[in-house]
Amino acid sequence: MRSINWFGLAAGIVILVVLAVSLYLPWWQLTIGENLIKVNASPVNTNFGVLGLNFTVPLIWALNLIGVLTLTACGLVMLVYSVVPTKPYAKHLLGFSYRKPLYAVAGFAVGLVIIVFAAGSFGLHLPLNGSATVTLPSGWTMGATVSALVSAGFQLPFWLAIVAAGLCVAARLFHGKIGKIPAAAPQPQTQNP
Repeated sequence: MRSINWFGLAAGIVILVVLAVSLYLPWWQLTIGENLIKVNASPVNTNFGVLGLNFTVPLIWALNLIGVLTLTACGLVMLVYSVVPTKPYAKHLLGFSYRKPLYAVAGFAVGLVIIVFAAGSFGLHLPLNGSATVTLPSGWTMGATVSALVSAGFQLPFWLAIVAAGLCVAARLFHGKIGKIPAAAPQPQTQNP
């Protein structure tokens, strides 16, 4: 039991929980009006809703499928690594799995910030987190004033993904200490005559 990387074991479990929860709940949600437009975004399930009708863009669906497969493999490999961290191939397993949740969280957050700021450069100032009344640029509405309540926010799966990424980094940092843990001394065997 001493050679188990407990951070890796926890990370693998949390990664799989994040994956399961993210299939049903978004990491970030944007709602315009009373469900006039809804955007549910995550690396594993991104969809859009207009007037209560949900749809998915095929390219985004394909990218989400890659995200599902990657996080599934990452979680399973992290679980395997965590129970055999002293094997010669363990470092390769850890190298494969510990970065991916961190990249998923960082890539998602950076991509989201870029999209929100890009929308702002076109005159559509969307909140990243919270609520605001957004007025469409007059050039888009032929001089009419059109405004709507917009609310956006990070959801529970995003925060769980941050925890998973932190546990993966802790598993990597703890990996160096596992090899330094002294093994239990072998018990002398007595031979019967």
